[in-house]
Amino acid sequence: MIKPKYIIKKTKRLRLRKSIRKKLNGTAEKPRLIIIKTNKFLYTQVIDDSEGKVIASATTLEKEIKSKLKSTKDIEAAKTLGKIIAERLKEKKIKTVVFDRNIYPYMGRVKAFANSARENGIKF
Repeated sequence: MIKPKYIIKKTKRLRLRKSIRKKLNGTAEKPRLIIIKTNKFLYTQVIDDSEGKVIASATTLEKEIKSKLKSTKDIEAAKTLGKIIAERLKEKKIKTVVFDRNIYPYMGRVKAFANSARENGIKF
């Protein structure tokens, strides 16, 4: 039976996500920082996997972030999101994280987000 392309792509993504998650694990001292990209927005969360809790999150959907940005999906939005998540982590006194780029290659918006978070005091 021939499978449609979108099903093949989806299974490849799930397999890749699973293999990445086997290697990365967030703890209370060093939580996991994940980025999620869509065609319109960017999302980020800091997760403690030992307890299964989200410590901090930010998205380009938030009103105060969206009002500052020209577009919610470009590199400038990624830089702003990196700065904001770094500030929120500093408030919670978290300095080091494990960076989970999800299934995305480390380039473009993902790289801009990571560099911005590093510049604002978060260590990967």
